[in-house]
Order: sequence, then structure tokens, then C-alpha cells
Amino acid sequence: MSEVWPDVAEPGNRDAILTAAAALAGADGQDAPSAGTLAMVLGRNLGRTRSRQDLQVAVVTEAGRIFDEEVVQPALAAPAGIRQLAAVCEAFFGHLERHSCPDGCFMASAALALGTRTGPVRDLIIALQAQFGELIRGFAVAAVARNELPAGEDPGRLAFELNGIMLATDTNFVQHEDPAVLDLARQIVRQRLGVG
Repeated sequence: MSEVWPDVAEPGNRDAILTAAAALAGADGQDAPSAGTLAMVLGRNLGRTRSRQDLQVAVVTEAGRIFDEEVVQPALAAPAGIRQLAAVCEAFFGHLERHSCPDGCFMASAALALGTRTGPVRDLIIALQAQFGELIRGFAVAAVARNELPAGEDPGRLAFELNGIMLATDTNFVQHEDPAVLDLARQIVRQRLGVG
């Protein structure tokens, strides 16, 4: 079934529409927001027919771009090893603190909302989450190789732990809107990594 959707490829529309859609998707239960909701937020009439699934994929792609810009790129810019591990966690906490998406981490919310549904939207979210987990694991491998972590440290396990800390922080920060949640998470990460 098709609804009236904007042409997200049209110059000038794409960034504004997808940023608004990514921000609104959580409020609309991770389904793509309606054309009417987007039109109200953007203050314009939206034409052209697109499928809901096409817009959902575009929204997830835009949310991934925002996450890459705000979390991944700052971490990649940090010195290799332990400092990249600390940087990726800090960038994630900053992403939450800035309310880049109103319901916390878009990917975490979307993955939970989609549950066991199948299709290209869920596949894209799973792929993006897997890439992020692998990025953290790569930072841990580098930290072990640089002797910044004990030789017996399992990079996969450490990546899992740090990702778990970030997800728990996301949930608690969204529920309570308390900056103390972010402070606690930062302390836990510093203690786990042994950095000041």
C-alpha cells in the first residue's frame, strides 16, 4: 500500500525531511511518520507517492548517517586503542545528551520496536548495529595489541560489555531525563577501561 510521501531524493527536501522523520519515528512507534505529520513539522505540502517501506529505509539510513557523524567519526578521530574505546562511549553519551533523537538511540529503539518482524528495514538496522559492535571490538583489539589492556582481555567480550553499558544508559536516560545517569555511565566506563 502506498501513501503520499515526499521525494526524498529531491534536492533541498532530503536532509530536512529525513532528519524530521528520524526524529519523529520514535514517536510514531518506529513506523515511518505519516506524510501529514512530516508536512506539519516541515511546514510544507508533500507530494509524490512512495511506499511506507521506502521511507522507513530512508529514515533508518538517515538515522545511521546522524549516528555515524555524531558517534562513529569522533571515535575514529581519537588516538588508536584505549582512547578510541573511551571516545566511542563518550560520543554515544554526548549523542544522548544532545537529544539528537528524542527517544534516545534511534537504532536501539527501532530494533526493539521491530522485534522479530522481517524485511529490509530490520535487516538494515541489524547491519548497522553489527557494524557498530564490530567497530568497538576493533578498538579493543587495538588496545590489547598496544598493551593498554591486559593480554588476556577478550576484545569481543569487552565490546559486548561497553555496548551493554551504552544501551543501559540509553534506556535509563530516556526514562528519567537525569544527567546523573550519564555521569554514572561515564564513571563506569572509565573504571572498566582504567582511564582517568
